[in-house]
Amino acid sequence: MSSSSIRSRLTVLALLSATTFYFVYKSRRLNKLLNLSLNLKKPSLKKGKLLFISQTGTSRTLARGLHSLLTSQNFPFDLVDAQNYEPEDLPKETLIIIVASTWEDGKPPEAAKFFTNWLAESANDFRVGSLLLSQCKFAVFGVGSKAYEKSFNLVAKDLSTKLRELGAAEILPVVEGDVDGGELDVLFDDWSKRVVGVLKGGDQVRNGNVESAVGMESEDDDLYDDEEEEEEEEEVLSEVVDLEDIAGKAPSRRSVNVAETNGTVKNGKRDMVTPVIRASLEKQGYKIIGSHSGVKICRWTKSQLRGRGGCYKHSFYGIESHRCMEATPSLACANKCVFCWRHHTNPVGKSWQWKMDDPLEIVNSAIDLHTKMIKQMKGVPGVTMERLNEGLTPRHCALSLVGEPIMYPEINSLVDELHGRRISTFLVTNAQFPDKIKDLRPVTQVCEFIFWKKTKSYAATKESLKAIDRPLFGDFWERFIDSLKALKDKQQRTVYRLTLVKGWNTEEVDAYFKLFSIGHPDFVEIKGVTYCGSSATSKLTMENVPWHSDVKAFSEALALKSEGEYEVACEHIHSCCVLLAKTERFKVNGQWFTWIDYEKFHDLVASGRHFNSKDYMAATPSWAVYGAEEGGFDPDMSRYRKERHHKSKP
Repeated sequence: MSSSSIRSRLTVLALLSATTFYFVYKSRRLNKLLNLSLNLKKPSLKKGKLLFISQTGTSRTLARGLHSLLTSQNFPFDLVDAQNYEPEDLPKETLIIIVASTWEDGKPPEAAKFFTNWLAESANDFRVGSLLLSQCKFAVFGVGSKAYEKSFNLVAKDLSTKLRELGAAEILPVVEGDVDGGELDVLFDDWSKRVVGVLKGGDQVRNGNVESAVGMESEDDDLYDDEEEEEEEEEVLSEVVDLEDIAGKAPSRRSVNVAETNGTVKNGKRDMVTPVIRASLEKQGYKIIGSHSGVKICRWTKSQLRGRGGCYKHSFYGIESHRCMEATPSLACANKCVFCWRHHTNPVGKSWQWKMDDPLEIVNSAIDLHTKMIKQMKGVPGVTMERLNEGLTPRHCALSLVGEPIMYPEINSLVDELHGRRISTFLVTNAQFPDKIKDLRPVTQVCEFIFWKKTKSYAATKESLKAIDRPLFGDFWERFIDSLKALKDKQQRTVYRLTLVKGWNTEEVDAYFKLFSIGHPDFVEIKGVTYCGSSATSKLTMENVPWHSDVKAFSEALALKSEGEYEVACEHIHSCCVLLAKTERFKVNGQWFTWIDYEKFHDLVASGRHFNSKDYMAATPSWAVYGAEEGGFDPDMSRYRKERHHKSKP
């Protein structure tokens, strides 16, 4: 046989072998893709884990909703609080979904720190390696507040990073929910549907790479470095699953009306009060004014209308509770206090970023809504026509309803409008806007709330303020101190308000007294904390509520510490509240002058001349003085005592 003939036969054999190999390879790839497409329709029956990290209950509630949805779609998941989950079991998991809240300083809630610390330590431990969670798929939804800017949803983003570093595959990118944006539920609902969509079958695109869908094996085996082959494979995959649907690039299945969730937008500014926030506040009895203000009738207003007594401000300062309007021009606040009795339903922010309503319109609407609520008291037992008619003409305005009134850019114009109608103003601030306090025109009285948590060694610290008030500002402590200093320079009446919590701060007399030397307030209100029932935002129980005798003992100790600068002047037993007053200024010839001559105040404001708190003080009636038999209850009123039927202890 000639050499040319041999070469020809070898060439044919080589071609046949190459062709056979090619078709065998293509057959293998086709079978893999076929199995892959079938697997997309058959999710694993092994239970996944749905973990939640929650402080106030928001993430827990969302996770429960998702669990119900997954159950209805026949996807078995265990719903687990992260604090009860053993992270050592993570390598055994094939699928985990996490709903995670960010708490203080971009950190997780205290109860979940073991779980998050375990992840962080494992990801940073070279001995663990990057394949620990290689069999696990995951998705994370974050719950946070954009008001905290840099720390917004840090926990969720960090969880995603650590899980990927340990080899887990992310089936959906992290979605960051904002509790203050008014659309958290809508966003979570959309994300939940996308999770279900992935579980039902499909690949997820992340950062431009095609990743394995849930429950599918890796496609890395037996791949050749052939670009055309990879492109061809991707074409086959695209016929099996619509990648755009899974990646969320396709139009949303749920059309969301932005105006319904975020409120209307005008000139680039949006409403402070979104429809969601409005509904929540209205459910609590607030009447919303315009886009950022509110008014609500106080229970003490109703009480004095019925002749059953007024609040402690009636005993301390002579305010007629049935003629007092409680309102605010700013429902937003710069803190997210742990013990917010509004349950964090109001907006938050560090500066005014919303549409702004005219101060005249706010005052007119507030009075109109207030009087309508007063009229509803007609016919209620105890309400006389005389008191009802007086109530229809408010003479006082407590700018302390909710939020931070001093944030409103036109606060001075609003105060002027109230004073022009001879309505006195009591403004309350949380001491985070010192410049606003400096620029504030004369008000009848300004009060700063000071609430401290007892630490292991001492109270009244930067750390304790941060832990309780959860301020948005990074320089919150400096702002707090500067606010106290600004208060010292005000010529009108100034007040510190201290809230006592039994077992927390009722022993910190020295620490509290140090604050007096900064702001030199005219008065110090010392009040026992009010128990408002169980709440996700509060761990208080009735055991934390001090008796009036506890408040008196604390007040007397503070007065003694001042060495005569302050004395205990008044008390209101019903409110569990005591008033300290500066002795030199408000005690004249042995008689207290803590009350206010309101007509004199308005005359002084109208005169335009400078004046101070001594120029409009009035004598305190004997029944309001500390130690009086009446205990601060106006004898012209009729004391009403509720019948209480307490269950006897077993």
